[in-house]
Amino acid sequence: MSERETEGRRTSDPESSREHDDGEQHGPTVRDRRRIDPQTYQVREPQVAAPGASGADQPNEPLPQTDPASTESDTQVSELNQALTERTADLQRLQAEYVNYKRRVDRDRDLSRKVAIEGFVKDLLPVLDDLRSAREHGELTGGFKAVGEEVERITAKYGLETFGEKGDPFDPYVHEALLHAHAEGIDGPTCVEILQPGYKIGDRILRPARVAVAEPNPNAGARETPETPSEDAIAETSANESAHDQQDQ
Repeated sequence: MSERETEGRRTSDPESSREHDDGEQHGPTVRDRRRIDPQTYQVREPQVAAPGASGADQPNEPLPQTDPASTESDTQVSELNQALTERTADLQRLQAEYVNYKRRVDRDRDLSRKVAIEGFVKDLLPVLDDLRSAREHGELTGGFKAVGEEVERITAKYGLETFGEKGDPFDPYVHEALLHAHAEGIDGPTCVEILQPGYKIGDRILRPARVAVAEPNPNAGARETPETPSEDAIAETSANESAHDQQDQ
């Protein structure tokens, strides 16, 4: 390289001039940045900057930037998902409360209906007893018979049932013993006479059956005829019960 070319490169290189002016280095620093080698006339490969080189020699790489619009959109989606979760939980809680309320109302409605029916039917029990007595004495005839059958049909429609048959084992939960006697041929307390039938609706007893009860004869060796209440005793007991029912009303 000639002196003129060297002098031109030194003059055009600002870094070389700056280093010479600052006095940090004595002598020129020459950097050949020509792309074509003057000797071989070949294109030179770009040189990679050595580690620790100054920032001026290294290419500036762009830093990753965050899009403000994308960040705001993600925040809105997160807030919407949280609000949706809260509203769904509120809806599920309200639905559970409504289901429980509906069940409670239906249960109370059924209970009120049953209580009203029981009160209505209880008021008709004395009428049913009179109809039964009239039928037994052959007095239930004509228009009176039709009225009596209609009353019995209406009470049966509301679920009223009669119970208590002669020969049933005595049960203190459904029978009310008004007379007592001893008899043979039975194994335990037995209803030998039904003074007034019992009434029930479903499993609820409205009135127990009023009966005469007989127990096994304690004298096993002696044979006695079964002690059955006389008709006078039964009539007297029925009259007492009717008076007792009227006092209750």
